[in-house]
Amino acid sequence: MQAIVTRDLTKFYGKARGITNLNLSVEEGECFGFIGPNGAGKSTTIRTLLGLIKKTSGEAKVLGRDIEKEKTAILQEVGYLPAEAVFYSGMKVRDIIKLSADLRKKDCSAEARVLCDRLQLDVTRKVEELSFGNRKKVAIVCALQSNPSLLILDEPTGGLDPLMQKEFFDIVRERNKKGTTVFLSSHILSEVQQNCGRAAIIREGEVIACDSVEALAKTNAKRISVSGSFDLTGLTGIKDLKTGEQTASFLYNGDMSALLKRLAEGNVQDLGVSEPNLEEIFLHFYEKGGKQA
Repeated sequence: MQAIVTRDLTKFYGKARGITNLNLSVEEGECFGFIGPNGAGKSTTIRTLLGLIKKTSGEAKVLGRDIEKEKTAILQEVGYLPAEAVFYSGMKVRDIIKLSADLRKKDCSAEARVLCDRLQLDVTRKVEELSFGNRKKVAIVCALQSNPSLLILDEPTGGLDPLMQKEFFDIVRERNKKGTTVFLSSHILSEVQQNCGRAAIIREGEVIACDSVEALAKTNAKRISVSGSFDLTGLTGIKDLKTGEQTASFLYNGDMSALLKRLAEGNVQDLGVSEPNLEEIFLHFYEKGGKQA
């Protein structure tokens, strides 16, 4: 079964673009990345899928259910982690977590205790006393404690320190291995590269590429790092050139023989050739301004 499927899903805010003719298919049990900078349409997509805002046109189903006709049933099976969580003031953390469970009519106390312990969350404090990072931890517990079938994570690590980020993704990977579908929306490309099998890139409200992370990262370009004395003037195929004192780093999609011949004319002390990372691939899609072929 497809956990998420959209057909020409569109959302406009008056005349302002949200998302346009968006087509996605997320298989049950996979960890799927949704990549784009702020303003690309990631949060609009998620809120539309959850029925929190009304679509303009198109169709979408989540866990086999229509996002408008069966919104309540969808929300019962989805754990949603918003980019910024807002809670009722005056409540203690433990009361917020219990309220979240009660809304689902479930006893999640055992799982909540495990999550709070792993995230080092003090449940006795009031929400207004919490830092942004600790509020994010509360939202994580609320989203995960019911063991939902689908996790929708919108910029999930904002505010978390590196150790907590690692712990969070350890938890997410554990859930995914047990069959939970994960939809990870992020502008932090390393998070997607390290945790997702497939990903879609969204640009100005439209999906411009969708494939396995491995396939998206495949390109003729190589990341070249070189140090020493050399002259690259006039050599075609160089992009994203960064230079220092007798060093250079760049993406290269030209003739490798021509590059090596040019470098051999100088005095190269060190040379590195590697595959570009997902961030560089992402910039490639954005700079060329088109869609995946």
